[in-house]
Amino acid sequence: MGAADEGGGRTAALAAWRAALGVERVVTDPSLLAQYAASTAGWSTMPLAVLRPHSTDEVVQVVRAAAAERVPLYPVSAGRNWGYGDACALSDGHAIVDLSGMNRILEADAELAYVVIEPGVTQQQLSRYLLEQGLPLWMDCTGAGPDTSLVGNILERGFGHSPYGNRFQSVAGMRIVLADGDVVDTGFGHFPTAMNGRVYPYGVGPHVDGLFTQSNFGIVTSLGLWLMPQTTALNHFLCAVPAHEDIAAVIDALRPLRLDGTLRSILHIGNDLRVLSGGMTYPRELAGATGPLPDAIRADLRQAAGIGAWTVSGALYGNADQVAAARRALRRALRPTAARPQFLDERKLDAGALLARLLGNSGPGRRLAARVALGRALFDMNRGMPNGRFLAGAYWRRRGGLPPGFPAGANPALDNCGMLWVSPVLPMRGADLLRVHALAEPIFHAHRFDLFATFSMINERALGGVLTVAYDKEDPDEAARARACYQQLFDTLVGAGYIPYRVGLQSMAALDNGDDAYWRMVGRIKAALDPNGIIAPGRYAGRGEGRGVGMWQG
Repeated sequence: MGAADEGGGRTAALAAWRAALGVERVVTDPSLLAQYAASTAGWSTMPLAVLRPHSTDEVVQVVRAAAAERVPLYPVSAGRNWGYGDACALSDGHAIVDLSGMNRILEADAELAYVVIEPGVTQQQLSRYLLEQGLPLWMDCTGAGPDTSLVGNILERGFGHSPYGNRFQSVAGMRIVLADGDVVDTGFGHFPTAMNGRVYPYGVGPHVDGLFTQSNFGIVTSLGLWLMPQTTALNHFLCAVPAHEDIAAVIDALRPLRLDGTLRSILHIGNDLRVLSGGMTYPRELAGATGPLPDAIRADLRQAAGIGAWTVSGALYGNADQVAAARRALRRALRPTAARPQFLDERKLDAGALLARLLGNSGPGRRLAARVALGRALFDMNRGMPNGRFLAGAYWRRRGGLPPGFPAGANPALDNCGMLWVSPVLPMRGADLLRVHALAEPIFHAHRFDLFATFSMINERALGGVLTVAYDKEDPDEAARARACYQQLFDTLVGAGYIPYRVGLQSMAALDNGDDAYWRMVGRIKAALDPNGIIAPGRYAGRGEGRGVGMWQG
């Protein structure tokens, strides 16, 4: 990139950044840079520096200095994009723009149910703010943990659990710093007198917000986010599905309820291993050091946990009458299937906790306490209270198991977990779920891995899958098998027409077949907005843009 390859350009950029941010917020200490190179993906890139701006104006200064010296930037909101690249750039020598210090809640409107937040605002921060301020609103949250960024997940088009779980649909207006330092407000936000920028996202003229998700066209420094008014009634429900093949009929029975609005939340459907991994790590003492769990051990673990081959998890929202009607509709829909819903509310959870205390440290008491803890975590997530326990699956193959004090401070990248995610989207049909599973499971087993599978009803018509390759990073052979498993799985599912909704850095080049008008158009937009390729070069870009080096290394 011209001067970016020369020491003089990097030196001048570092000097300009120190002048703008102060020496303490331009990090070049190798031991600290190594934290941003840590990755669950088995490869790593080393940044030139880490820059920590605290305002949009400081981001503008960072970008202008980078543009002047042609030094590439790689923005992260909190750097917790686990399983997809974590905080790593695509190449060595980028300056990481860590926006976690921009953590202000700029506005909260209880009447219209929205907030305006910066990229560093975490799930835990917003959840606590709403509680402490007594605002009758719930945020949507994911299972990625309390310390993850809301904005970062939204810009990757992630999804959560509640009726607002398709998170990008709840965005109303962004503030974006472009590669030349211009600051753009989208929607109506660029009109100085606008009173409607947070209530109608489209504005007038082209609606451009989507261009700044899964892209490298600019740096988002704030956005408006719609929140859900608290409901007077909330039930969580769980359905155990006994046999693998039974899940197809369950999906087909639930789809009409999703289409007609009876089921408003995002339902999550996990296989037995995905559910088991939330409470344990790979049982080496039972199954040996390598290979997928034997069927007999897997069946014993299912029986001990009281689960089936699949578990469906979701929530019902509304007033008492609405929730009761939804319960009846759910029972009717599932009656011809093998699934039977169990409903949880606070009263049942409190009663279960009391009974578990009375049973004490007996086997039944411990099992009931574990179920109540899981039910409480799921119930709380449905009302916007994040919990780190659902990160446990990232530690499945980690030597030493879960770290002391888990889930407090959990960070799979820094804790040396190995994890790769393939995230296909498929039509909401039972036959498609079975087909994807039939394509995936032999690949996992051929490479001697367990298949963790979750399929979520991310809208009224689609399932979003997350298939996890969990591996031991300390075993070079296992890490190599994980990379081969991931690549075969990715290629197989894309070839079968189940394209992923998001990808890790190692697969971004594979999205363009080299003759795709879509990616040529993306390239022309990039060339217009960022002709020198300053912001995250290669991220969600066509083959014509510079690619990262070092993928699958280290």
